[in-house]
Amino acid sequence: MPKFVVRYGAMRGIGVLSSRGSDNFKRGAKVIARTERGLEAGEVLCRATESAVKHLENPGHGQILRRMTNEDENELAHMQVQAGDEFQTCLKHVAELGLEMELVDLEHVFGGERIVVYYLAEERVDFRELVKRLAVEFQTRIEMRQIGVRDEAKLLADYGDCGKPVCCNTHLSAMPPVSMKM
Repeated sequence: MPKFVVRYGAMRGIGVLSSRGSDNFKRGAKVIARTERGLEAGEVLCRATESAVKHLENPGHGQILRRMTNEDENELAHMQVQAGDEFQTCLKHVAELGLEMELVDLEHVFGGERIVVYYLAEERVDFRELVKRLAVEFQTRIEMRQIGVRDEAKLLADYGDCGKPVCCNTHLSAMPPVSMKM
């Protein structure tokens, strides 16, 4: 069973995913895979050779199910449009409940089995009522993910001050803590 390194999800997770049969995917191939989170759209980065895998820190695991079809691409585009509307609904509920959190992004896991809401917060937030409201309104599982400001850049930023794509979107998979002496 051939294995490939695949990037998937809004947080651009990287995993070593096996492929059924003798499928041979080239770099950049768009695929549908089953990961720990469910069905996900992903992009093949390379074959999972020993030298490639040793550079990965805590890679995810799963299985490539198929190449992405036109129907899959249409479904993905529809989910992204839907996510924009649902993000506005989430903002409304956060304001109504007076929660001390900043919503950053909302992601559908492919297949609609789950919605992941990414947020920033200084302190712990009791979002149980928010999750109940969203689950009733969207008729699916809701997962809340607290992220840091560097993760926010990973989700939202495209290019840095240098004019190149931001590092956390290209080659940084782990973000070690930064400390400064003054």
